[in-house]
Amino acid sequence: MDPSQYADLFLTESREHVSAMNQWLLQLEREGAAGSAEPVSAIFRAVHTVKGMSATMGYAAVAELSHELETLLDRVRRGELAVNAELMDLLFRSADVLETSIEGAVAGRAVPMDDVMRRLRAFGESRPSPAAPLPERSDEPNEWTAPLPVGSGMLVRVRLQPETPLKGVRAFLVVQALRRLGDVIVVSPPVSSLQAEQFGHDFALRLVTTVGEAEIDRVARGAGDVVAVQIGEPGGAPRSAAAPEPRLSRAEPVVSPATAADSLALGVARLAQKEPPSVTVPNAAAEAAEATGVRQSRHVRIDLRRLDSLMNLIGELVITRGRLLQISTGLEDPALADSVTQASRLIGDLRDEIMTSRMVPVWQIFDRFPRLVRDASRALGKRIEFTIDGKDIELDRSMLDEIGDPIVHLLRNAIDHGIESPEERVAAGKPAAGKLRLSAARDRSAVMIRVSDDGKGIDRDRVLAKAKATGLIDPNKTSLNDDELLRIIGRPGFSTAERVTDLSGRGVGIDAVYTRVRALGGAVDIRSAPGQGTTATLRLPLTLAIVRALLARVADEVYAIPLTHVSETVELQDAALRTLQGREVLVLRSDVLPVLRLRALVGLGQRAAVAGQPNEQVIIIDLPDRRVGLVVDELGGQQEIVVKQFDGVKDGLTFFGGATILGNGSPALIVDVSSFP
Repeated sequence: MDPSQYADLFLTESREHVSAMNQWLLQLEREGAAGSAEPVSAIFRAVHTVKGMSATMGYAAVAELSHELETLLDRVRRGELAVNAELMDLLFRSADVLETSIEGAVAGRAVPMDDVMRRLRAFGESRPSPAAPLPERSDEPNEWTAPLPVGSGMLVRVRLQPETPLKGVRAFLVVQALRRLGDVIVVSPPVSSLQAEQFGHDFALRLVTTVGEAEIDRVARGAGDVVAVQIGEPGGAPRSAAAPEPRLSRAEPVVSPATAADSLALGVARLAQKEPPSVTVPNAAAEAAEATGVRQSRHVRIDLRRLDSLMNLIGELVITRGRLLQISTGLEDPALADSVTQASRLIGDLRDEIMTSRMVPVWQIFDRFPRLVRDASRALGKRIEFTIDGKDIELDRSMLDEIGDPIVHLLRNAIDHGIESPEERVAAGKPAAGKLRLSAARDRSAVMIRVSDDGKGIDRDRVLAKAKATGLIDPNKTSLNDDELLRIIGRPGFSTAERVTDLSGRGVGIDAVYTRVRALGGAVDIRSAPGQGTTATLRLPLTLAIVRALLARVADEVYAIPLTHVSETVELQDAALRTLQGREVLVLRSDVLPVLRLRALVGLGQRAAVAGQPNEQVIIIDLPDRRVGLVVDELGGQQEIVVKQFDGVKDGLTFFGGATILGNGSPALIVDVSSFP
């Protein structure tokens, strides 16, 4: 068996277990010894699972670290060690090193862990403290449940650890180890059932061998995760010599190392399914399978690269569909038009299914932030109550991978600059612990992610003074509105911090957020009130791949404007235009909207006056902080477009978020309306 081919699966599952460890550690720190039974048991199970998986994969360093951490946790479970600040710091540090060692093992590089290993051993060897023992787990099996096999040979019964990862693989390894001592006559349940994990925590076999019981016990336990071995008939009663001696039947295939590798892959995948083990059962055995509680799995883990490939292919199909629709319209063939319409519908359904398969809940990235907030607040000596809402909101996987860093910057800014120290909060009449909230919510075809705090807010006077000193604004300006505030603090290198810390002060926080979110086709909005706090809102599209857009033409060029930001379109009437403070505005019903002309933005000059030409059109753009009227020559209808990212040219225009291919094969730039001046 070559475990290296399952390295990616091991890495994915191990990361999830480490993430779970951090969540339980945070709960353990909050609840202390009073509520430590469940968190400690959960952390122990996660570490034990990583230990078993890493041992199976041959990652000795990870297994050794997990073993030392497991030993320490076992002492906590038995009440020999008290849950205190020193222990919590060591556990958090160990979780960090465990995560790093997992990454290093998969990458084939050594990770220094001598310090944490020394601390774990020293802590584990310390004198037991008078901590109350934790409640015993009631779900650990103490009885033998596997049926006794009949036949010749010595009866050997083996019981595995309750939390054994990949227990089917582990049971197979035990059987293989015992086969080296002699002939395994029969196994109960059969080996095929062991591989499918259709057993509890124990199994039995008949072994014909010349070695003693002590050697059998040693070899069985040496396979790992074995807690009990019983050799001989129950109660010491002799086995009936008249019993038949069945051998392995032809229906039960001899298990090869390749089959064991398949079991490893199957077992690793099951760890992520959060479902009972399952196998594919023939129809004839469906009733028996249901009677034993076995059900078929409804999930399968797919390499993200395959989903990316499918998305690229469906993107090309969408482009081809537009071309087919255009051609069929010109030919005026009813049969062709009907076929193209049906194909278009099927392509649309296929697109929806592929896009849905890529959607994942935001908790997959949100769950790492409580640990970040905990470490940052402790480093700064602040008390923070951190809450997360909307974990089930879904985003495209590619989008989810991109939003982690912007959220980290916003959280760090809130902790460092926003929320005051406990003493400052009490003096201001606030609770000593600040409130920090991360939330996600759907808003039409977009997702809104907010980071809000109840701190002191952004010091506008300080920002204004720094902006004047650096020449960013007019020296005579006396105040900043929210839009001006965002544009200033979002400039590269701008910071009002008096000193640089590990968290902030280098002027890259809001700039990194603004740049990243704009590149994703989203928008950033920041609202701050003195003494009340700050709220930063990220508005993001659900996916980066395929969006619905409005096509607009100026001169001979066509541009695509995502419908996420479009509220309506109107025909431009000269009577609706006004000039206000030197700027052109549009009076639309009871609103006065600033006017932007796409011709001027792209440098095409004014539209030539031609008798009889249609009026210009106005696209009303909804942005988080304002509404804008975008004037274009004419509209070209709505169309689904495939977003193609590109690198902007030097000194080029900055308000294009990508490009697409239209149905006629010509390219069109996608306008990023959130970057309009």
